[in-house]
Amino acid sequence: MNNNDRLLRLRYAIDLKDADLIKAFELGEHPVTKEEARAMLTKIQEKHEDNAEKNVYEKAINNQVFDAFLNGLILLARGPQKDKPATADTPQKSKEIKHINNVLLKKLKIALSMTTEDILAIFAEVELYPSKGEIGAFLRKEGQRNFKPCGDKYMRNFLKGLGIYNRRK
Repeated sequence: MNNNDRLLRLRYAIDLKDADLIKAFELGEHPVTKEEARAMLTKIQEKHEDNAEKNVYEKAINNQVFDAFLNGLILLARGPQKDKPATADTPQKSKEIKHINNVLLKKLKIALSMTTEDILAIFAEVELYPSKGEIGAFLRKEGQRNFKPCGDKYMRNFLKGLGIYNRRK
């Protein structure tokens, strides 16, 4: 699963409109045009040497751009922090992101004001039952002793469950 897939699934799960998508990128200090945003979400099929078709997006998103979008999503959902100066509105940018699924889970938890119980309920929507400890391990800082990388399977199921969960509300 690449960042374009994550963006597309997240957009569906939280019902994010084009204008909000562009605004989140802008708030994350990575402005995009409407055409660029659509290119990020548009698949093109490529044929490879082994005649297998592979879905590729018109404009690929790297981890830093996706992180900027998530930072903007937090600001879009919660607004700027009131007790900090205006220069500190945006969360700090990461230099290198190895485990983007963990970052996505953490920042969605912040943006959507979720608790661990909410995350467990979202996973339950797709009949996946991780423990509280496992969720805590996904949310820990990379390099911490109990950190655990969040795999694509978990993230795919989480985003699918988030869509189901949001539509039931």
